[in-house]
Amino acid sequence: MKVAPLYHALKSSVDFNPEIIHTGQHYDPNMSAVFFADLALPEPHYHLGVGSGTHAAQTAQVMLAFEVLAMRWRPDWIVVVGDVNSTAACALVGAKLGIRVVHLEAGLRSNDRSMPEELNRLVTDVLSDVLWTPSPDADENLRAEGIPEERITRVGNIMLDSFELLREQISSASESVALGLEATKYGVVTLHRPSNVDTDAALETVVQSLVDAQRVLPLIFPVHPRTAKRLNESGLAARLRAAGLKLLHPLPYVRFMSLVIDCCVVITDSGGIQEETTYLGIPCLTLRENTERPITVTKGTNRLVRADALVMTLEQTLSGEWAPSRPEFWDGQTAQRCVLDLRTRSAA
Repeated sequence: MKVAPLYHALKSSVDFNPEIIHTGQHYDPNMSAVFFADLALPEPHYHLGVGSGTHAAQTAQVMLAFEVLAMRWRPDWIVVVGDVNSTAACALVGAKLGIRVVHLEAGLRSNDRSMPEELNRLVTDVLSDVLWTPSPDADENLRAEGIPEERITRVGNIMLDSFELLREQISSASESVALGLEATKYGVVTLHRPSNVDTDAALETVVQSLVDAQRVLPLIFPVHPRTAKRLNESGLAARLRAAGLKLLHPLPYVRFMSLVIDCCVVITDSGGIQEETTYLGIPCLTLRENTERPITVTKGTNRLVRADALVMTLEQTLSGEWAPSRPEFWDGQTAQRCVLDLRTRSAA
């Protein structure tokens, strides 16, 4: 999702020849191949075919496969995106081979090292030559960690470029109509964090909070594969369905965002949706103790919520106790700022 706007912006520039490397980390068709089609991306120029595994195994396999490619290819720049295992793995390979590395979406911090993504962020930002940040708090995080000022460029939020790239398709998808939902009269749920779904106790608490919330507002729940596995193993999927929640398979981006733009609230533990709801002015209730995107709380529509306080916060939301705002550079023009910065640095 974050690669597409940058790829298109680089491809349309006469001085760059971008190529896409798909590591294979996201191997579910609904979470990978469909995105390529929706975003008008070409087939990946290289496919490493890594697939699933433990954090160590996945990271190691990406490094082994990518090193062979990078040594043969020797690109001028390696752009890594986000905070997944592939991000840290490719950054480490590039740094050790002396190839300049750019981190898109740099500087985000939850200050919670129990999150695998936090460790990937820390490693990637230390190794990267250029850090493209989405917000002022990300700039400050990097400065506090001793990153030189000349390596930091605030470019804005690339996910919003992706949304704008597909806005017309999203608006015309009418996913809520297909599901028999009334616009602004339902909520959307996404959950997959280990802290919420990996243990029986945590999952039980979250499921009960959703059952209680369903009594306040109809909820639609596109279920992440790992969450679906845990819900089925525990027998809790049946409880959610019995309470009236609509459980769906993972949705392609266009269909998912079509649901989001017509909803009145999102309940999530994901990162990206905190940004998109802030951009759209839609209340977002994040079932986490912290967020690596605090600007969505201080200047956006996001609120951190405990599962046992979900219903109370949901009722406050529906009563209108919410004041939307939007951070600077969250405007759908981030990719162009990235290209300009890369051009300037390439010429230096």
